[in-house]
Amino acid sequence: MTGTAPIILADLAARGVPFALLARDGATVEVLTGEVVDVELLADIPLTDAAGSPREVLALVPFRQVVERGFACHDDDAPLRCLVVGERHSLPLSEALAQLPTEPVALEDAGFDIDDEAYADIVRRVIADEIGRGEGANFVIRRDYVAQVGGDPLTAGLTWFRALLEHERGAYWTFLVSTPDHLAVGASPEAHVSAQGGVVTMNPISGTFRHPAGGATAETLTEFLSSTKETEELFMVVDEELKMMSAVCSDGGRITGPHLKEMSRLTHTEYMLRGTSTMDPRDILRETMFAPTVTGSPMQNACTVIARHEQSPRGYYSGVAALFTPRADGGHDLDAPILIRTAYVVDGRLRVPVGATLVRHSDPYGEVGETHGKAAGVLGAIGAIPRDVVARTVDEDAPAPAPRPLAEDPAIAELLSSRNARLAAFWLNPQGEPGRGPLAGRRALVVDAEDRFTTMLAHQLRHLGFDVTIAHWSEASPAAVAAADLVVSGPGPGDPRDADSARIARLREIVAERVDAGAPLLAVCLSHQVLADRLGLELAPLASPHQGLQKTVDVFGTPASIGFYNTFTARVSPGTTRVGATEVSADARTGDVYALRGPAYASVQGHLESILSRDGLTTLERLVTHALSPVEA
Repeated sequence: MTGTAPIILADLAARGVPFALLARDGATVEVLTGEVVDVELLADIPLTDAAGSPREVLALVPFRQVVERGFACHDDDAPLRCLVVGERHSLPLSEALAQLPTEPVALEDAGFDIDDEAYADIVRRVIADEIGRGEGANFVIRRDYVAQVGGDPLTAGLTWFRALLEHERGAYWTFLVSTPDHLAVGASPEAHVSAQGGVVTMNPISGTFRHPAGGATAETLTEFLSSTKETEELFMVVDEELKMMSAVCSDGGRITGPHLKEMSRLTHTEYMLRGTSTMDPRDILRETMFAPTVTGSPMQNACTVIARHEQSPRGYYSGVAALFTPRADGGHDLDAPILIRTAYVVDGRLRVPVGATLVRHSDPYGEVGETHGKAAGVLGAIGAIPRDVVARTVDEDAPAPAPRPLAEDPAIAELLSSRNARLAAFWLNPQGEPGRGPLAGRRALVVDAEDRFTTMLAHQLRHLGFDVTIAHWSEASPAAVAAADLVVSGPGPGDPRDADSARIARLREIVAERVDAGAPLLAVCLSHQVLADRLGLELAPLASPHQGLQKTVDVFGTPASIGFYNTFTARVSPGTTRVGATEVSADARTGDVYALRGPAYASVQGHLESILSRDGLTTLERLVTHALSPVEA
């Protein structure tokens, strides 16, 4: 219920009751108090009471919940902690500030748990052993800034929360959550997922520009925005979150942006994704665990890579704070920021986890610098280290002028908007009703080889008219494979030559079943390589992985702009256009194969479903139409 008596923050601290402070609108601080309940699964989050009446719940979801999706993690038993709200109050910002402590907090024995050289070595290994061997496009590896907190931890947390309210800008949520034996305080820039009245929104943010001393300028920001690495990093996380949107939204999701997320010491680039869904918000949360901006892609393999290279469990880092708010119709809206830019205190010990996104051309020391910048962004905002710029005032009698957003600079705005010229119009524009396309009336089975690009492929196929089912490779039975009008054998991580992989062995069986039966087949990326191997083509690693690379290539006489995420390739002698009954589209110089087509089958190395594939949907229709064409006797 909503409290009517004045709320005194010091009383909450003195009584030791569980509570949360949330600043979401820039004008007020929400104060939530209630009972703490720890549950095992997202489905167990208690959104109703014993009588079935809806109630408000704030849940701290740890990274270990990825086990619900069958993904790997270092399991630290961090609880899925729910604050079941009994009362909520709202304080004007000025009143909240007047009640919060201001004394500096002493930190002792401060520093990173992994030194710079050791972290740089981890970066090198991930690039060589993971990205270089086809395990994925990008991975986020964290390290922790740690220190001993002098004095009472809750007083420290309230002091830091005040500092964030005063000195941080651009945060999505500024928050403090105090529960038994655990304190979290932060200013998250990024909404992971929200569901408001059936409209689902995701907010991929990537690319980190650390402001120079004195603040950012249009000139320094222009250099950052012109970086190929930063641009491709953002495109890759948009692709990854569109996979999630396509899994939970009937309309697949549409992107808008890019925008700038300007904070006190850091600036990021971001897109907004929106779609509609009728799913339970807990199910939406499960299907979107967790953001690729703090894990990597493809998501399942990213979790495995994190478990291999991070030296300790993540706790709540990269999880979410999920606020479930009852609606008048008995359902719940969801608002869930990512738990980043957050300080945790347990047993008097401060921990600030930070990570860098590693891609094919990451510089190890550049990524070391990024973790320093992100840690400084938190520590500077809470006043643990000196700030670069004078903080804005909250004195209503003498307000300081807010800095002009750099996004309003015409050159910056033009540079941002120009990025969309590279992207697929299908994901930028309204898509129309699925199921009414030129290939309506047919059933397609999409085989998921552990890369959820399959959800985006399925969405495109529905817009071509197909009735689509997605099946995990381990559950794609011979009967289901035989019954489909079209089988799309999908992309996935790994080496197509791996004789010990059960997943690749099953892809080989599926490809063989369809080719031998003369039944329509489309093979994508990893499955394209499997088909090429069956046809007797050479498979080889690329000299430099194509992870998030956009290329214009010839696809059987038609130039097509396509996004590539591959470390391996099929290869023919330069100039080869046919191998037996199979037509070949390959690079004229290297012989790298971009597409194949033969009797009732076609394949493509690139990802036609990617936002990087400007000609993706038309190329998909061409290849599928070929596969469905009657085979000449």
